[in-house]
Amino acid sequence: MNHQRKRRWLSAAALLLTLGLVAAACGDDGETTAAPTTTAAPATTEAPASVLSNCDSPLVIQSDWFPESEHGASYNLLGDDYTVDIEKKIVSGSLVASGVDTGIELEVRTGGPAIGFTPVSSQMYTDKSIDIGFVSTDQVILLREATPTISVMAPLDKNPQILMWDPETYPDVETIADLKDTGATINVFGGGTFISVFTNEGILSEDQVDPSYDGSPARFIAEGGAIAQQGFASAEPYNYENVFTDWGKPVAFQLVHDAGLELYSQTLAIREADLADMTPCLEQFIPVAQQAAVDFYASPDRANAIIVDAVLQYADFWQYDDALAAFSVATQNELGLASNGPDSTLGDMVTERVQGVIDKIAAADPAAPEGLTVDDIMTNQFIDPSIGLP
Repeated sequence: MNHQRKRRWLSAAALLLTLGLVAAACGDDGETTAAPTTTAAPATTEAPASVLSNCDSPLVIQSDWFPESEHGASYNLLGDDYTVDIEKKIVSGSLVASGVDTGIELEVRTGGPAIGFTPVSSQMYTDKSIDIGFVSTDQVILLREATPTISVMAPLDKNPQILMWDPETYPDVETIADLKDTGATINVFGGGTFISVFTNEGILSEDQVDPSYDGSPARFIAEGGAIAQQGFASAEPYNYENVFTDWGKPVAFQLVHDAGLELYSQTLAIREADLADMTPCLEQFIPVAQQAAVDFYASPDRANAIIVDAVLQYADFWQYDDALAAFSVATQNELGLASNGPDSTLGDMVTERVQGVIDKIAAADPAAPEGLTVDDIMTNQFIDPSIGLP
């Protein structure tokens, strides 16, 4: 971590909920300030300095895409004093824990095109001001040699990624494996891990795969649903039925997770070499992040309002409104994307499951590092086992 960055130290004040400090609420020049559209209580309650006293300020989180409700736990950590930097695509403000200021600042940075589609782990090594990045298990594995990272929390228990198809064109298809017998073209982004695993295991045929997907609905619609396509369960089904009026009807899908590749998506990860240095901060921050996820799923409106407002201010090709945000949260709950997993804890990772992902990727991808173990790429040491969804 960069210990030269300013750390705010304030004296303890009136105890409430055993959390943070009075926020310093201000934005950098060139930023636009906007308040959430909900009526949540302002995040200005005072509390002891111990909450995140071991973390630098600002604490910087690098996301892997534009703001969306799958990232709700991170945006739920922002106070009502948040600001949106339109040029840099950063949302920043006081870091709050259950509505109480912790005494430090938080930055949530946009990924994807905002960082030139650079993998988050690579961006973390290019820009050392980043403390934590969203890195999925497959990326932790495959980018291990060049940019080693360690996952320290999994806000989502299941990967939202899907393959989708038209149920009218393929009425007998119920799973991803059923697509193999149809011979349907599978349109995906190039270099995707799940498609390599599925073709290696014979779930799909290599000659079905077309890695030319660019994220647009144009081809799926133009071909009348003759192709299958990748997407997110918490976005595409809503958009195809409600937003893409040229289609305007339901699609069918299966989660990649349920088809057999149970990776953790968008884990909170750190640079491997930073583990010892960041341990005091992570011991304080990860339970706060766990509780932020629990709070988000209990009451998502405030964080969703920040997400929608940031996307609106960015005015880029990515569109995200209140209805899609609400659908995303409902779907995350319904499909178990947001879940405690097999125990009563949110955010921990099952070692046997991670080992299974390592084995599948090693078998499918010659670029996978040899001899990799679970302990090399993840740890539950900072997780508070008492924090979970009800």
